[in-house]
Amino acid sequence: MMRCVVAKKPGGADQLEVVELPKPIPASGELLIRVHTTALNRTDILMREGKTGYVSNPIIGVEIAGTVVEINGVSPFSIGDKVMGLVNGGGYAEYVVMPIDRAMKIPESFTFEEAAAIPEVYLTAYQTLIWIGKLQEHETVLIHAGASGVGTAAIQLAKKLCKAKVIVTAGAIEKLDFCQSLGADVIINYKEQAFDQEVLRATNGQGVDLILDFIGADFWAKNLTSIKVDGRWVLIGVLGGAQIEKVNLFEIMMKRIQLTGTLLTPRSDEYKSRITNEFISTVTPYFERGEVFSVVDKIYPLEQVAEAHKRMEDNLNIGKIILQVKK
Repeated sequence: MMRCVVAKKPGGADQLEVVELPKPIPASGELLIRVHTTALNRTDILMREGKTGYVSNPIIGVEIAGTVVEINGVSPFSIGDKVMGLVNGGGYAEYVVMPIDRAMKIPESFTFEEAAAIPEVYLTAYQTLIWIGKLQEHETVLIHAGASGVGTAAIQLAKKLCKAKVIVTAGAIEKLDFCQSLGADVIINYKEQAFDQEVLRATNGQGVDLILDFIGADFWAKNLTSIKVDGRWVLIGVLGGAQIEKVNLFEIMMKRIQLTGTLLTPRSDEYKSRITNEFISTVTPYFERGEVFSVVDKIYPLEQVAEAHKRMEDNLNIGKIILQVKK
């Protein structure tokens, strides 16, 4: 048996509880991982609320860091190796199974807490910037929610991989200062400034080549103003609402905007394997040289999972909120 976190019924953070369930058994091509740490993601909140139709595992959590305890199949890993990666649910638990081809070796200098803050946000940032956003060297990218987990990863990758000009928005000065410390070139407090006008000012009236949009409806009109002709716009969240009234599609046509919506969690195992392996070869050297790093906000024991969820829902975090599983 093992400790793990489930939601008693769809609802708020008070529905989360630590229960005892049987340990999973690795199928062919899977590792059994003893979980040391896991990290919170917005998709965990959606799962708790019963709003996702793509997660079948009742145990919440999609990323972990831990040690290999069992191997079923041919693997480059050995028992006892320290690994991190995406799982198909079940991350808030003492044990979880993971496809062998999705496991990433934890860099030598990283703690388990730092490692758990990497997989979901860095793979999402890499996917949205490089695979979907096709960010090129010296282009300009607007990253909303710059102090979020994905935001902090995207700032670093945009600077290191593409030498991009990075413009970020956030709603608190301490968040903006932190984004600037990561390399953001222009910081905008969206609560106090009209971010579209600030973007135009920073780009000589041209707008940005790429937008990473976590907000959705609330920022729709200002994003249209902020993006340049032939710009790319990747929608990866709807924190500001999913319903937009009176959309003028002709504006999208006039600017020849490429608008793409994406989620990483419901992607296929094959897709996650491909992006994981490209990420390992492309980005791992930067981790090992200390040129990019994970951002840990606050660490909670597993039993305080409800408090951790409330911190994320209140948008208090800068970087990743971590749960310590192994006592």
